[in-house]
Amino acid sequence: MITALATQQPDRSVNLDGPPRQAAFDADGNPTQAALGFAKKCGVDLSEIDQSGPKLRYSQTILGKPTTSLLPTIVEDSLNDLPIAKRMRWGARKEEFVRPTQWLVMLFGDQVVDCTILAQSAGRHSRGHRFHHPQDVRISSPAGYLSDLRAAHVLADFNERRQIISKRVDELATQQEGTAIVPPSLLDEVAGLVEWPVPLVCSFEERFLEVPQEALITTMQDNQKYFCLLDAEGKLLPRFITVANIESKDPAQIVAGNEKVVRPRLTDAEFFFKQDKKQKLETFNDRLKNVVFQAQLGSVFDKAERVSKLAAYIAPRIGGDAQRAARAGLLSKCDLSSEMVGEFPEMQGIAGYYYAKADGEPEDVALALNEQYMPRGAGAEL
Repeated sequence: MITALATQQPDRSVNLDGPPRQAAFDADGNPTQAALGFAKKCGVDLSEIDQSGPKLRYSQTILGKPTTSLLPTIVEDSLNDLPIAKRMRWGARKEEFVRPTQWLVMLFGDQVVDCTILAQSAGRHSRGHRFHHPQDVRISSPAGYLSDLRAAHVLADFNERRQIISKRVDELATQQEGTAIVPPSLLDEVAGLVEWPVPLVCSFEERFLEVPQEALITTMQDNQKYFCLLDAEGKLLPRFITVANIESKDPAQIVAGNEKVVRPRLTDAEFFFKQDKKQKLETFNDRLKNVVFQAQLGSVFDKAERVSKLAAYIAPRIGGDAQRAARAGLLSKCDLSSEMVGEFPEMQGIAGYYYAKADGEPEDVALALNEQYMPRGAGAEL
């Protein structure tokens, strides 16, 4: 919604300068082709052109257009400029948008803006929640837009939905004696997926906690849009929060459905972890010998060997252990060929850390495998 919008454009004056006077008239004072051409360009007779200055000038007052006549083009251009990676068509129409349009509400004050955008004629009827209020909702004016839809179980204000989700997720996390992981990007995405948010606590089997928690968090956040919970020590709890789009009479059914859906995701992560652990981390280097790093620089394994030699050279000069530095360098890229990183690229370095620990590598060697990628982004841990 836009507030304090003028009803009409302001009138504006436009001055067009033409040819110099000496070029506009000949010695006898007759207009030249330059003067006549300028008048024609302005769409007026030469007598309406100001000839008092050093150049011919045409001054025109352009009346401002009513806002209602400008809005359709502004809205249509704005929709076309949206950074939508994949647009779709539907039916026999030529219009393209992220999803098929079903209706269009466009009001200027109490007046419906007369236009058709994306094959929908503007009106004042929106629709309520699909289950709570499937009937049309009449929007009497922009001032009543949010309240009219709220009465129909639709929170049209994105920031309001975001705030409700954030607050309720924190409350539920506290009830579970945990802290929710709430990345701003995930919160924004979830707020954009629901119109009547209802956060609910779900759980999963504790056996999955044997898998590196980063892998579980990644799959729950990226694939299922869940908010994960951590205990006071920062360890993952076997519970998560989903945000339903309905105030169900039987929320347990929604909880059970989400628990059923997440189980295969976690099972996949568990499978990859167990498969990788069947062999030592160092053996993954064999696969890297066939992965080209750069045509003139050899394979990824060749790169790891160079890193190992450089680390061994630098370590004693800064008070480090050359042998362990060399070991960390040699193992630094091993997990890139693991099943875990193949499925979850975000786990590079992290998977290597866990596998190195499982193999009994020194703690500082294992840490180096993870910390080589830090920081992983702006504002991330160093």
